[in-house]
Amino acid sequence: MALENKLGLTSSADLAREEERISKKKALALFENGMLDALEPGTFSALRAIHTFLFDEIYDFAGELRAVNISKGSFRFAPLMYLEAALANIDKMPQSTFDEIVEKYVEMNIAPPFREGNGRSARIWLDLMFKTSLRKVVDWSRVDKEDYLLAMERSPIRDIEIKYLLKAALTDDIDSREVYMKGIDHSYYYEGYTTFKTEALL
Repeated sequence: MALENKLGLTSSADLAREEERISKKKALALFENGMLDALEPGTFSALRAIHTFLFDEIYDFAGELRAVNISKGSFRFAPLMYLEAALANIDKMPQSTFDEIVEKYVEMNIAPPFREGNGRSARIWLDLMFKTSLRKVVDWSRVDKEDYLLAMERSPIRDIEIKYLLKAALTDDIDSREVYMKGIDHSYYYEGYTTFKTEALL
């Protein structure tokens, strides 16, 4: 069954295709309209604004904190009862060096705030921190998909792999539309969460 959506789609495959098409279109608009430059890098408010913009045509929950606990495989992400505190702590984390930025990104991936679309939103959020603090962004065409997904899965325990992958892919081509859009590419989605408990507030 597909997630409830504004498009009226009931097939997960159809929803995935439309979600990719629409979110890519919106991501490009986000890049070209200057909205990213107005956001405060590294904050949850910035991530929320990005998510809302990407998904507001698809989901009613765009930009809203998830109302369910989610997991991927055997890993359970930050539970609802701790989510707001986790996000507040992430907001306070430093982001002036490469290591600090990646550590902040890893923490956000442990506490994904949204029901869907966390990966795409967080990669834009990550690059906004890199661009602001280091005048660099990630060239995702230089990041192997499988290596990235495995490194992200292991990052809560050992973040050296994701740091190695991302550092090797940094570029100073910060105004390239092609470099930016590669981070939205479907092959890098770190989505596909499964609900293991639905709370009453859903």
